[in-house]
Amino acid sequence: MTVFAFIVLQSRWLQPAYRLLACLLLVGAAIDARCEEPGPIRVVVWDERQPEQKQAYDNFLGNAIADGLARRDGIEVRSVGLDDADAGLSPEMLDWAEVLVWWSHKRNKDVPLEKAQAIVDKVKNGRLMFVGVHSAHWARPFTMLMDERAREDVRRQFADVPADKLLITEVPGMRTVPARDARFTPATDVERKPDGTVAVTLHLPGCIFPAYRNDGKPSTVKVLDREHPLAAGLPDVFTLDRTEMYDEPYHVPEPDAVVCEETWEAGERFRSVMVWHVGEGRVVYIRPGHETFPIWKDDHMLRLLENAVRWRRQGP
Repeated sequence: MTVFAFIVLQSRWLQPAYRLLACLLLVGAAIDARCEEPGPIRVVVWDERQPEQKQAYDNFLGNAIADGLARRDGIEVRSVGLDDADAGLSPEMLDWAEVLVWWSHKRNKDVPLEKAQAIVDKVKNGRLMFVGVHSAHWARPFTMLMDERAREDVRRQFADVPADKLLITEVPGMRTVPARDARFTPATDVERKPDGTVAVTLHLPGCIFPAYRNDGKPSTVKVLDREHPLAAGLPDVFTLDRTEMYDEPYHVPEPDAVVCEETWEAGERFRSVMVWHVGEGRVVYIRPGHETFPIWKDDHMLRLLENAVRWRRQGP
């Protein structure tokens, strides 16, 4: 349309009304172009804000994350907490956000279900990216998103079965620490009936692991997927001086990418940076941390989180 308008303007023999129309088209295109400029990436950092965080952060862990991101070019940050109005998750706040960074631990059940569902819906619609940090593995939005991914995986697995012949029954995920040899979740039990019906029992993911150790021993973080945008600017290997240990197996759906792995001298390992697509949106889990250790003062961790935020506007 703008090329057409330019040609019209160069054609002196056309009537003035047509030339005016062409000018209006060009002005409109310029306004549209300005409106399409993305501006800063809009990030909301949500924090449970536990008193224990004062051992490592003067002004809460979430505010430290927000301050670290705000120092990066092209990122605008708002920091909210569970005890704010609307649990910090008002419709206006969620509509503003492109990325939601989430830290929680002991008060996961205090997050209203309708707020968690609103987050899940926005992620599935591609309007929000969710980044769960450390003990947010049991955060309501994260567990609900992992349930959604498990459902999507089952539907893909049985895509050749007609909808009226696929019967899916769900078993809620465990919310206790499992035995190391416990059945891994998500899992499915399948019964194929004579009439062609496929009955699937879906055991939803527990989003938990069999062992953890909060003694502040150092961990080694190794980049496994050098080409992933979350790995940009990170060294191949780096050390965190003090962190809590989580040990595999981590009961979550198979991720689309495992960007980093973490190991400890005692032999434990964990897939510490993972990503999934859920619906039209993205979910990131970043494991290292604990509220009493200054993980979010580490330059490598802040770079990793910055990469996650910038991935919101990048390709697959």
